[in-house]
Amino acid sequence: MGLNADALKLGLDTLARCEPGFARALDLAGYPEPRIRPTGYATLLRTIVGQQVSVAAAASVWNRLEALLGEGLPPENLLAADFDALRSCGLSRQKQGYARSLCELVVAGALDLEDLPADDEAAIAELVRIKGIGRWSAEIYLLFAEGRPDVWPAGDLAVQAGLHKILALEARPSEKETRVLAEGWRPHRGSAAIFTWHCYNNAAL
Repeated sequence: MGLNADALKLGLDTLARCEPGFARALDLAGYPEPRIRPTGYATLLRTIVGQQVSVAAAASVWNRLEALLGEGLPPENLLAADFDALRSCGLSRQKQGYARSLCELVVAGALDLEDLPADDEAAIAELVRIKGIGRWSAEIYLLFAEGRPDVWPAGDLAVQAGLHKILALEARPSEKETRVLAEGWRPHRGSAAIFTWHCYNNAAL
């Protein structure tokens, strides 16, 4: 699903009408491209595989895992694989633990990624039951894969840095300050978050 271009534009146009900083930044930097990922198990597994490594390295590990386990890395196949086989594909002991946690929840039916709670905080609470998936990863999944319009990853340093530029603040706001600043932007904080990433390292600002 994800927040498509029309939804992003609607959200940002609404914010620009009530927040001069957004209006100014939109004029200078333009609209961001949508960030859309598929819903489901594979996207969360890719998140685990990609933690603390480059995009290229993560893609290489994923390709080796698919050669071993099959396309999409079916959770049953991953659970059946032994430690050394997964390690030879580049999956560390820690990441194997995280991946097995996700697979066990999915296979047992204890985590239904097609029917997460409608309430964002309740959905985050479901996702962080997976080892290796913290609040930030859960928020990114809900924003990019499910397209939830009001998810606000206030702990993200790039969000904070982007807000610093957009609002012309004296300093980068803390996580708490970032949450407070965005309270009046409901229910469009997801669009605001995507725009902060678009702006934080943008030479036009």
